[in-house]
Amino acid sequence: MSHEHHQLDLTGVGYSYGVKEALSEVEFSAHCGQRLALLGPNGAGKSTLIRLLAGLLKQQSGVINWRENPIAKARREIAYLPQVDQHQRHFPIRVRDVIAMGRFPHLGHLKRFGKIDRDKTEDAIATMNLGDIANRQIDQLSGGQQQRTYIARALAQEAHVLLLDEPFNGLDIESRCHLSDSLVDLSKSGHLIIASHHQLESVTEIFTHALVLDRKQVAFGPAAEVMVSDAVKQTLHSCHPHAHERVL
Repeated sequence: MSHEHHQLDLTGVGYSYGVKEALSEVEFSAHCGQRLALLGPNGAGKSTLIRLLAGLLKQQSGVINWRENPIAKARREIAYLPQVDQHQRHFPIRVRDVIAMGRFPHLGHLKRFGKIDRDKTEDAIATMNLGDIANRQIDQLSGGQQQRTYIARALAQEAHVLLLDEPFNGLDIESRCHLSDSLVDLSKSGHLIIASHHQLESVTEIFTHALVLDRKQVAFGPAAEVMVSDAVKQTLHSCHPHAHERVL
């Protein structure tokens, strides 16, 4: 199977919260097998774009197609992974049950869990090496383990596109390495990874492509090319003002 047929195409996409324009003129294409970093200063529209792709915000302008059809028709193929520190801290749910939720979009109208649903859940647990902790409650896990649980939920869902909101935030170095390796493996096995990211020095190590936003699209392309562009450096310097601060 050629991953290129599993393509995401955005044309003229914009979004406003009331009169405040959060995003405009976003146009790019990405396909399965790629890892796309969303970069830009705070308030640049990265989370807004992820929420639009996830269906958490209602589309206002432009076209978002997945495999040449409106993305709204492909909800089960798109998985949104929350930030690890944002889930309800005291919500008593086991890792296995979080992962099993990925099967909900596939259940028939009776919402009965069948053998295939159990098998897909167990496969996802095995793929993400969560067997040892599958019966623990998610709020007892480290950030890295939570992240792996959410990825396993997306695998159980059989999603093609994985949307991650600042996935490396708050992880220790070892967990960052594991997550980075997981994202590479996932893209190689045919997923499209789209993640907001703010650690500029690691963009080219982790991602194949980059989209730079500053309420509108600044640049899109292979990560190595995007990161050396002057317009991009200028936009991203505002995220790292200390890089050119003078001591007074």
